[in-house]
Amino acid sequence: MNESLDPKLDQAFAALSDPTRRAILRQLARGEASVGEIALHHPISQPAISRHLKVLEEAGLVETVRSAQARPRRLRPDGMVRAQRFLDEMAAYWPDRFDRLGQFLEQERDHK
Repeated sequence: MNESLDPKLDQAFAALSDPTRRAILRQLARGEASVGEIALHHPISQPAISRHLKVLEEAGLVETVRSAQARPRRLRPDGMVRAQRFLDEMAAYWPDRFDRLGQFLEQERDHK
């Protein structure tokens, strides 16, 4: 799929742009947690945490586990695949550009 037209990739990066959501992802990397358990670690209300979780779920980064009365959240194992693929492509691109910049700067210095 053309990543420039991939709304899930856009949603993932938009979700990751918020520090609270990144902190929630780090917390869930340690294991499942309920909204209340997640809220204990943040200075914002439980409804605000729920809104952040909704953004993370819509981006495909988090999922709700339904078990009896509880509805804990957990990371989706494949949630970061699109974003990681994009970052890997960029990682391959940038070192070459920095090498070229370094060569250019050396040539400029040598000409002075």
